[in-house]
Amino acid sequence: MRKSITMLTVGVMALASCQTPETKTTMNEENPLLSEWNTPFGVPPFDQIKNEHYLPAFEQGMSEHKAEIDAIVNNTEAPTFANTMEALERSGATLDNATRVFYAVAGAHTNDVLDSVRTVVSPMLSKHYDYISLNKGLFERVEAIYNSLESSDLNAQQKRLVSESYKGFIRSGVGLEGQQKDRLQEINSRLSELTTKFGQNVLAETNNFEVHTTNPEDYGTLTSSLVSLAAEEAKKRGHEEGWSFTLQRPSINPFLQYSPNREMREQLFQGYAMRADNDNENDNKKIIEEIVALRIERANLLGYETHADVQLSSSVAQTPKAVMDFMDKVWPAALNMAKSEREALAAEMKKDGVEGELRGSDWRYYVEKVRKAKYNFDEDLMRPYFEVNAVRDGAFALATELFGIQINELKDMPKWHKDQQVFEVLEADGTHIGILYMDFFARDSKRGGAWMNSLRSQSKMDGDVTPIVTNNFNFPAPTENGPSLLSFSESETMFHEFGHALHGLLSDVTYPSQSGTSVPRDFVEFPSQVMENWMSEPEVLKLYAKHYQTGEVIPDELVKKMNDANAFNEGFRSVEYMAAAYLDMSWHTLTSAEGIEARAFEKEAMDKIGLIDQIIPRYRSGYFNHIFAGGYSAGYYSYLWSELLDADCFQAFKETGDLFDQETAQKYRTMLSKGGSEPGMDLYIEFRGKTPEIDPLLEKKGFK
Repeated sequence: MRKSITMLTVGVMALASCQTPETKTTMNEENPLLSEWNTPFGVPPFDQIKNEHYLPAFEQGMSEHKAEIDAIVNNTEAPTFANTMEALERSGATLDNATRVFYAVAGAHTNDVLDSVRTVVSPMLSKHYDYISLNKGLFERVEAIYNSLESSDLNAQQKRLVSESYKGFIRSGVGLEGQQKDRLQEINSRLSELTTKFGQNVLAETNNFEVHTTNPEDYGTLTSSLVSLAAEEAKKRGHEEGWSFTLQRPSINPFLQYSPNREMREQLFQGYAMRADNDNENDNKKIIEEIVALRIERANLLGYETHADVQLSSSVAQTPKAVMDFMDKVWPAALNMAKSEREALAAEMKKDGVEGELRGSDWRYYVEKVRKAKYNFDEDLMRPYFEVNAVRDGAFALATELFGIQINELKDMPKWHKDQQVFEVLEADGTHIGILYMDFFARDSKRGGAWMNSLRSQSKMDGDVTPIVTNNFNFPAPTENGPSLLSFSESETMFHEFGHALHGLLSDVTYPSQSGTSVPRDFVEFPSQVMENWMSEPEVLKLYAKHYQTGEVIPDELVKKMNDANAFNEGFRSVEYMAAAYLDMSWHTLTSAEGIEARAFEKEAMDKIGLIDQIIPRYRSGYFNHIFAGGYSAGYYSYLWSELLDADCFQAFKETGDLFDQETAQKYRTMLSKGGSEPGMDLYIEFRGKTPEIDPLLEKKGFK
């Protein structure tokens, strides 16, 4: 639930294009983005691409794409699926390649130049995609095909492509005229500027903060690998000695868990909680207020009451009410469990002789104390069994067990950072499936979180185009003193993002805009979250969880302690996530932003659901990249919605008595392979034979 998958959504999804570089007609030997990619498997030539190549590639790509759209509109022949829909699918190849590469690199390894390019190009892209999505001539051709669907001989995938494209035009405002159309374009352009600035502010606030100490007692029982990482961070920040702790997850979370220095924990916690809410040059409150106001105005122009109504019209949930009703079924039990956990933590704090109220910065520290006292469990004892490459191999081994695929590392491949690893994914018989990039470690040039990018989508419209996908993480980097050792939660993140990668890699559709993860937000997290169910099962752990020094398989006793102890903090995990989901819906079900002040609005929204003082939303408004700089506005609930599906799906495997049951695995792979070519819930019912039930989810969380 804490991960995110980042996909560029600049225009109607159905208009997205992904072609293999070999089909490009524009040649420019000086700019790799405008040349054929003579690289293994047609991967982007990251080692040749320079900062100055991006803007010219965007400009030429937009020019070519516009000409291709104009050619479709000006075609004197009657609209057909081939001359309109397939022509749309083929359009924009140059722009698509530049866009995918740029946003993948800018998210994972940015710099001042790329930030400037992003600022310049965002409104350009907004204007360009408005030209397409608001193009009456183009819409009329799509509409003509849509109106004749009933009598056409198109297959199911083709009919869905037409209908989803038609709906996308309608949602984009193609019916607007005159001043309303002009205003919509102004709003879209301004929103692209604001969301870009929002993300840049969050990254700056994250990188600018540190807590430095020269006293080893301040970091408590932190593992030696994380101590070394903090020492290296201190040197990077100009300190001659000591340790620096930052707002990057691999730094702040362990410090909050293990530092006995209560005031230093509070300092770091508040630094994290107040990002982009410090009334400085990186403050995001006014940006949020303007974004929300513009989204409401845009929704009204499109004929909707709220931004959430617009966003959810293409989702599985369909309406804000359905989302709220679903969350309201889970929230009371989650909140009650969190309150019980708070009592246990406060009692533990009292044993320490600490007076006063339990604070948010105390929570993780006393969770570890309770786990030790109640379960005789120390999470850091797990880290030696979760070395980053071993966890990676565990995710790969699971995919092999389920689907029979092979994953082999490729050396000397073009990369955007030296730490990246590249893999070829093959069928059991050696048939090439696709390419997977993995970028594991946190750095100042990478945004927070974890996500998947698609550098090239699978399709069969013009030959067999195979996918290229990336997984991106913010794990602790290895140091001179040892390898990167992950927490259990970080290991879950590995399996989660690999689930997204499999969704893209195992796609088997004709049209690129229906490929892989081109599905509604509240379905896209399902294939990723289901992978987390396997990772902690004893028979799966034995595949990969081995001590990095001794090779010893993780002991059954330690696994049991881990699973028992992890159940303790489920209230906190659910509440901090769901608080953020409620916050998202609160912002985006507003019908007016008049008089709204971001900080006060957030407090009112959290008070309304009864959020306890010791827990803040997983993402407070000021740094909520998912909804104010990404594609999850009115969609952050989708992790919980997808968790309903993943719990029910895993139950299907458990019911067979075999977690690797091949018949069930093949049915599951078939569902993944269809991408967005069928409605998500239809695909799930085809797999399961029924709609998902909520009981497995509640039982999994310990709420029932």
